[in-house]
Amino acid sequence: RAEYRILLRQDNADERLTEKAAAIGLAKSDRIELLKQKTEEVNRIIAFSKNYSLKPDKINSYLESIGTSPLRQGVKLIELLTRPQISLEKIQEAIPALKEQLDMIPNRTEEIIESANIKIKYEGYIKRERIIADKLTRLEDIKIQDRFNYNGIQSLSTEAREKLTAINPETIAQAGRIPGVSPNDISVLLVLLGR
Repeated sequence: RAEYRILLRQDNADERLTEKAAAIGLAKSDRIELLKQKTEEVNRIIAFSKNYSLKPDKINSYLESIGTSPLRQGVKLIELLTRPQISLEKIQEAIPALKEQLDMIPNRTEEIIESANIKIKYEGYIKRERIIADKLTRLEDIKIQDRFNYNGIQSLSTEAREKLTAINPETIAQAGRIPGVSPNDISVLLVLLGR
């Protein structure tokens, strides 16, 4: 169980933790270099996908063969890669230029392709969860301990009034993690704080 499951994936553990490990002396320079190479390769593949255009007459027979809708007009490769039936590994056989790009990966090919696939397919979800995580991080700085008489705030749910009174959280973020305190209750507290 984790608050940000989309951000805390096993395939990006090296991206999230290598710099921290290096800062405390647990990761050596060769490990940092491996991460740098992986990041560059993943970004190169994503950039290629965003810029490579496909025409219906070149790709529709392949799309129909795998049971997905044919194109009516030209699209960028990245748009096709967001479809559930399509991945970089599968579609490279139908797009020689993509196969050429994937063949250029010097090492850890499978890991790099998997990372690129995930980032392409879940980009919107990842961005949205990052925004939420950043917002909650900012709420950690808003102190509320002993600032409210929760029982006197009728806009809060009954359960929230009881829990907030009993726990008296230090910050808005801590209040938001209390079972029974809804996002609406947090909004009420933020309004009362003038935020």
